[in-house]
Amino acid sequence: MACVNPPVRVLVVDDDALVRAGLTMMLDGAAGIAVVGEADDGDGASAAVDAHAPDVVLMDLRMPRVDGITATRRLRARPRPPEVIVLTTFDSDENILHALRAGASGFLLKDTPPARIVEAVRQVMAGEPILSPRITRRLMDRAAIQAGAYARAKATLAVLSPREHDVVVEIGRGLNNAEIAAALDMTLATVKSHVSHILTKLDLGNRTQIALLAHDAGLA
Repeated sequence: MACVNPPVRVLVVDDDALVRAGLTMMLDGAAGIAVVGEADDGDGASAAVDAHAPDVVLMDLRMPRVDGITATRRLRARPRPPEVIVLTTFDSDENILHALRAGASGFLLKDTPPARIVEAVRQVMAGEPILSPRITRRLMDRAAIQAGAYARAKATLAVLSPREHDVVVEIGRGLNNAEIAAALDMTLATVKSHVSHILTKLDLGNRTQIALLAHDAGLA
């Protein structure tokens, strides 16, 4: 009998009940995805994660008690954190940057087509960040010009081996693991190993933070 993978477990965190209902209906109708819970504010996200053990959290940014940035930081600091995708109307570049630095795997606009949101959930489960090229470049450019960001990033990256440094450059360019393997003439397993070592050495939570660091250092 063929082995069937369990569905991706999703938690929806948003203070708008209509948004939560719409996302739940959409995602529950997608193959291989199950919405296992909801929370109406960032302050309830941790308890909801404890109760439902989601793989992925869809997180609103603007909520009345605890905002999505704070909630994301708390979730990503947990021993076995879920992936977090921020959903936003994108009214502030800085808010998105803070969310990515807090450990979000990426972000989507709330008017993103349903099929793209479904694909985003699957993509973060595969270890790939969700970053709109146009908006991401704008955000990362802002991050790179912040006072002291360049020097701090260069100093942070100095602990990496030359090959790990090469991988950081390619992650900053937006390449996935298979593309990095081809570009650097490595096996896919070697790339995955390098990424794991980079995350450990730099004490980072995910590839998005590696990409931000690469841009801060002027590598991409």
